[in-house]
Amino acid sequence: MTKIIPLPELRQKIDALDKQVLELINQRAVLAEEVAKTKIASGEALNFYRPDREAMVLSRIKDLNPGPLSDDTAARFFRELMSACLALEKPQKVAFLGPEGTFTQQATFKHFGHAVQAEPVTTIEGIFQAVEDGHCQFGVVPIENSTEGVITHTVDRFVLSPLQICGEVEVRIQHNLMANVSDLSEITEVFSHRQSLAQCRQWLEKKLPNVTCTEVNSNAEAAKIAASTQGAAAIAGEIAADIYNVAILERSIEDESNNTTRFVIVGQLSTDATGNDKTSLLISAKNHAGALFGILEPFAKHGISMSKIESRPSRQGLWDYFFFIDINGHHTDSNITAALEELGASVTMIKILGSYPRAVL
Repeated sequence: MTKIIPLPELRQKIDALDKQVLELINQRAVLAEEVAKTKIASGEALNFYRPDREAMVLSRIKDLNPGPLSDDTAARFFRELMSACLALEKPQKVAFLGPEGTFTQQATFKHFGHAVQAEPVTTIEGIFQAVEDGHCQFGVVPIENSTEGVITHTVDRFVLSPLQICGEVEVRIQHNLMANVSDLSEITEVFSHRQSLAQCRQWLEKKLPNVTCTEVNSNAEAAKIAASTQGAAAIAGEIAADIYNVAILERSIEDESNNTTRFVIVGQLSTDATGNDKTSLLISAKNHAGALFGILEPFAKHGISMSKIESRPSRQGLWDYFFFIDINGHHTDSNITAALEELGASVTMIKILGSYPRAVL
């Protein structure tokens, strides 16, 4: 028969463990401060954040985790711990697509933790500019959605930008209809970002067929409008409802239950290989028969798995295109180096947008 431990005794044990955990956390924080001193002494004072190192730490935590906490729960705990420790070394400014309450802000906190200095920016162009000018060390921008595909504004901005992709994060998108009304029949207009409206198209046609849908710059802006405008509703995440004090009328109205948006981290920094990496490329070739085959063949020949290929107008000539490509591996891997060298002889441009750790959380 299992012995039942008295509640006061259990609480005493928990209190004792909490004290030990707190002492160990602060010991880690002291070491983080020592790391900062060592980096400064060696001349590395511009940027203390290393996405490759952090990805390996989180992966190691998941491998070491004995339970009963899930691997993701353990990793999220250490994500926040590392975020707080990094802030002791040097606070990081990160630009995200604002205002507060957007899924991009959610992605920022998921990747960097809540100790980061998150700065809202009104446009994707503005995020790139903030990082290029040095106002922020990093930016978080949406790159593709599992339902709606690639985010063209982001891909097109990479053509001329010197920034590197140094990380990625995926966010499960749960759209909610929110408004300060008592019934759906009182809604006269629905506001949201165009991507969100598209991702909830079937629900809107079924539940609000005669209501005007209006595009705005962000879901958070939509929630702000819904909070102050009679008859206005918004489609946004739960965080926006909390920030702008709008009641959620219907939850999870997205048409696809596994709707996920992938975000990338942009910065003036390249990352080392971790063994679980992804590389993003922009490739342009002359428009002739077999051009696409010529791009794909070296990757297949060298055993490189391609996870995405998307064509975009180059804007440098009529019917001239470049290809946005994701491959598995780091650009310093021998097979990728060989494939890119071979490919260079048959295309007009190869731009490595970055090699970075695959999303851990």
